[in-house]
Amino acid sequence: MRVLVTGGAGFIGSHVVPALAARGHHVVVYDALLPTAHPVPPPRRPDRDFVHADVRDAVVLDRALRGVDAVCHLAAMVGLGRDFADAPAYVGCNDLGTAELLAAMARAGVADLVLAGSMVVYGEGRYDCPVHGRTRPGPRAEADLAAGRFEPRCPDCGADLVPGLVEEDAPTDPRNVYAATKLAQEHLAGSWARATGSRAIALRYHNVYGPGMPSDTPYAGVASFFRSSLARGEAPQVFEDGAQRRDFVHVRDVAAATVTALEAVAGRPPGTLRAYNTGSGSPRTVGEMAAALAEAYGGPAPVVTGGYRLGDVRHITASSQRLRTELGWRPQVEFADGVAEFARAPQRQASARVPRAKPSQV
Repeated sequence: MRVLVTGGAGFIGSHVVPALAARGHHVVVYDALLPTAHPVPPPRRPDRDFVHADVRDAVVLDRALRGVDAVCHLAAMVGLGRDFADAPAYVGCNDLGTAELLAAMARAGVADLVLAGSMVVYGEGRYDCPVHGRTRPGPRAEADLAAGRFEPRCPDCGADLVPGLVEEDAPTDPRNVYAATKLAQEHLAGSWARATGSRAIALRYHNVYGPGMPSDTPYAGVASFFRSSLARGEAPQVFEDGAQRRDFVHVRDVAAATVTALEAVAGRPPGTLRAYNTGSGSPRTVGEMAAALAEAYGGPAPVVTGGYRLGDVRHITASSQRLRTELGWRPQVEFADGVAEFARAPQRQASARVPRAKPSQV
């Protein structure tokens, strides 16, 4: 199978591409090599095609899609960025870029897509109230966060809520610009599938970590920020009280899930998009990740700052049972082993053009 991988030189793409090649697929890497993600351009590989272009370039897309059987769309601007001034860039890269890609796929007759989705489309995760059962709390108030009241409460009775594993059929509730663009990508892909009789799978990646993560930029994830702090000899700074629950999933497991989806998407019913959570299934707290990384690295213990960021959610952990049952995927990397490797693995260096900012602890 000939597979076009947009964003194929990025953090996740650099693991997906060799995983596809190992399965005998021919890979075409398509990447804009933006300096925020690639301050030092990656070396070219003679055993795979490379297209250096923006995913919004319709002319280049048309050429790149010739002879392609399926597309893996990883190209995106990620994280919370610096402030709302980043909104046009997020919408342009993520949504206009996806629209251009889908239009080009329709022109080329390429009917199979795997989209890199995100758990951020859910907003807060699953919660149960001891009195009212399943409930969905609204966005947390800044006054509560400033006072150190981080846990969402039942909107009906104010009781403490019990977090659980969110399933794919849960209502979506994006809480920031990045999340809104990721949900829009799914809607666009679903519309394309219905209009063209094509097939799409959206893998809602949870908190991906592992070798090759970018070092500290406004667009990196929390595990990367902790690792960058340790590399500077500084204690990782943990927001809130460190008890935020996340599903940290190793990048090799995510790459394996992506390859599995690419090999399965042609068997999906025409005109459909199917979403799958892609997580380890073993929730950890942000504080646990910071402490495990610090211990594995041999650096300073984490410091819980009590700081917060509007747009962050309290708990979001995945049920990946659908992916396991329907596609047969299983995560292979244990948390302790993955963290120990990540603690010593090289990171992509931050671009000098991007000022350091507070991390998003999503």
